[in-house]
Amino acid sequence: MPIGAVALVAAAAGVGPVVAAVRGEPSLPPRTAEQLLAETAKTLRSGVPPMSGTVVESASLGLPRLPAGDAGRNPAALLSGSNEVKVWYGDHDHVRVALPGNMSETNLILNGNEGWMWSSGSNTATRMKLPSGAAASGLRHTPVPITPEQAARDLLKAAEKDTTISVGTNAQVAGRAAYELVLAPKDARSLIGQVKLAIDGEKRVPLRVQIYPRGEDKPAFEVGFQSVTFTRPAPENFAFKPPAGVKVEETTIPAEGHGKPGDHRGDHASAVTMIGSGWTSVARIPLKEGLAEASGVRRPDGQSGQSGQNGQSSQNGQNGQNGQNGQNGRGGGESRGPGGGADGQAVAEALAKAAKPVSGPWGSGRVLTTKLVSALLTDDGRLYVGAVGPDALVQAAGAR
Repeated sequence: MPIGAVALVAAAAGVGPVVAAVRGEPSLPPRTAEQLLAETAKTLRSGVPPMSGTVVESASLGLPRLPAGDAGRNPAALLSGSNEVKVWYGDHDHVRVALPGNMSETNLILNGNEGWMWSSGSNTATRMKLPSGAAASGLRHTPVPITPEQAARDLLKAAEKDTTISVGTNAQVAGRAAYELVLAPKDARSLIGQVKLAIDGEKRVPLRVQIYPRGEDKPAFEVGFQSVTFTRPAPENFAFKPPAGVKVEETTIPAEGHGKPGDHRGDHASAVTMIGSGWTSVARIPLKEGLAEASGVRRPDGQSGQSGQNGQSSQNGQNGQNGQNGQNGRGGGESRGPGGGADGQAVAEALAKAAKPVSGPWGSGRVLTTKLVSALLTDDGRLYVGAVGPDALVQAAGAR
């Protein structure tokens, strides 16, 4: 069982046998918080069952108005508004995620040690040679979690003993009865007030995750299934053959922490330093180590971080169920790199304008605060991110 889940179980035991409510509909057998935590952690550890469905992600973080765009062309669009994602999951080596866009669609297909990114908007495809086990972690590096399972796993890992756990009122999600597990950080420095996990009453799979700002009764971030079927997707959902005339690029994705010298794609995770723990932990990311170049964000020194190599934000034509024989949209231009090319740069510039200048003995930079997370970008190329206020980020910057 993951350490975070063990801590949660221990914390739940400390608050007593909080029994799941069975008031109203749907009706489910009573479960305690520690039982639900243990059963959900077991499911996440052993692997969720085969499934497919449509996920809706909504974000209302209090960000400034961002340039119009869609998640199919620019993943940064997931930071605001509502977006639909289609998911097919066979097992940890066979995953497909489709982000419909405006007259186009992006597909990420993971099939064993081979992966594809297919773009109808740019009429390009990237074939990726994946390291062993890469498919299981292929969704980790999106700007925000795009499935309830991904969000729940991250939250359980982040939660420590400083969490109050209870069981809320049963819910109906995607037509299925679900328990509601409520996690509330005890530390008042956290911008997060509570997190509600809707756990499938039969499969113990997270169906929905809602994150509430401290002191507010409406979620600022939510990701949940609109429809879901727990049957194994057909094999053709994970097979892909580029249509005639499509430009195909080849790339090899190194294992995390094993990139070649000068190649920062493989060591992003190892470059990140965590300061503190639990809900108030802060991530320190040295952008000069290549993360700026990978993100497409223009650094404060005026240098562009857009590398344009191995463009991975690509789109898939509207394609029915299996995504291979759809129409190849020709509009929308090419999106380079995970930052979404020009669209990603426009979003980055809009966020930079909303950020406030700060300075101290540690240096100077700009800080942006939302309802759930704050970010500090220093002029010397360091990024600090956490679910805390600006003061905590400044303190972390001074502790380098």
